[in-house]
Amino acid sequence: MAAAQPLTPSTTLSAPSPGTSDTISAATAGPATTGARKVRFAWLWVAAAAFAVAWGGNEFTPLLVMYRQLDGLSTGVVDIVLGAYVVGVVPGLLLGGPLSDRWGRRPLMLPAPLLAVCGSAILALGAHSTALLFAGRVLSGLSVGLVMAVGTSWIKELSSAPFDPRATPGTGARRAALSVTAGFGLGAGAAAALAQFGPLPALTPYFVDIALTLALGFPLLAVPETRTSGRSVRPLLEDLKVPAVMHKRFLLVVVPMAPWVFATAATAYAIVPELLLKQVPGIAVGYSGLLCLIALGCGVAIQALGRRIDDPGSARAVVVGLAATVPGVALALLSAATQSLWLSLVAAAVLGAAYGLLMVSGLQEIQRIARPDDLAGLTAVYYSLTYIGFFLPAVMAALSVWFSYSAMLAAVAVIAALALALVAVNWRRHI
Repeated sequence: MAAAQPLTPSTTLSAPSPGTSDTISAATAGPATTGARKVRFAWLWVAAAAFAVAWGGNEFTPLLVMYRQLDGLSTGVVDIVLGAYVVGVVPGLLLGGPLSDRWGRRPLMLPAPLLAVCGSAILALGAHSTALLFAGRVLSGLSVGLVMAVGTSWIKELSSAPFDPRATPGTGARRAALSVTAGFGLGAGAAAALAQFGPLPALTPYFVDIALTLALGFPLLAVPETRTSGRSVRPLLEDLKVPAVMHKRFLLVVVPMAPWVFATAATAYAIVPELLLKQVPGIAVGYSGLLCLIALGCGVAIQALGRRIDDPGSARAVVVGLAATVPGVALALLSAATQSLWLSLVAAAVLGAAYGLLMVSGLQEIQRIARPDDLAGLTAVYYSLTYIGFFLPAVMAALSVWFSYSAMLAAVAVIAALALALVAVNWRRHI
């Protein structure tokens, strides 16, 4: 899909797209200053669509308890369906990112809300079918993958000159991380509340999500393109390569921290609720949603402080995020051992803060390493690595035949400490 065409010189804002000499034009319906103002806030529409897609992508998580209760699905089966989301996320990331570097952000981002709507519709109709639940989760994951690779890159580019000359370095990463995290958190909280207290618990959360996604996805049509499209003379397979993955900073700082982004979140809202179900009879879905809301709410709150914690000359923000991970997992272990609901809320808050800081600090590292031609590609690789942590609940459910959850959580805390040590050793290297 081509970028918006200019109307007249007085209504056009033209500037080179990042990494190219091409001219980008954004048509508006008023004076040049009005057009410039509209372009300056164009990132907001991409962020709104990302928020809506993330809302739908995570609303399934607090409903895990509901599916166990309604359909008698085992913990292992439900965790596999939860992980099916990654089957869609990874192709969306690894293909969507590099292809948007080649063809432009709009053609790859515009389908994301539609895929999200289809995924939610299948989930709404498939409450009693494992196959339909799996398919719906894959489509939801594909839409989120496109948002995280293409949408975050689009937000970053729209949050810098010439589109938003007032934005400071790192603003794009913070805006992208905030929109996705807020969507994950509010989507989970709303879904849990609707399922626990509203009518038709297996349907209503998805109907609300579909309406929200359609409403916030439509304005994407008016957002200006920030990349050249269709002019690459390189073979397609060459564009799918991301040479920056061999950058030493990426290998020694980003790779060790990335899986902990979603490992922390998954521990807070998938593992801890399962271990304390006996303490919340009758309100298990609401309790699971509350943990989601606390964890991701703290993730949003900590991102507001990300600019102060971040240091372009070191891995300070990454180290702080990993440093919060270790006590967060320890608190989850302690809450499970003591069956303390209050302690589980504290654990969710600490783990959520670790998640939020790791998410935004990882994006900031990526945006410093990447060149304009492989920004979305490297972002896609980063997010793919983060989703390794999303499998933690399924892995622990499978291993629970041989090991107790207490032993496994203790091992997780030790591994997190090792990752922290590795990143700390490379604090200022290869910048």
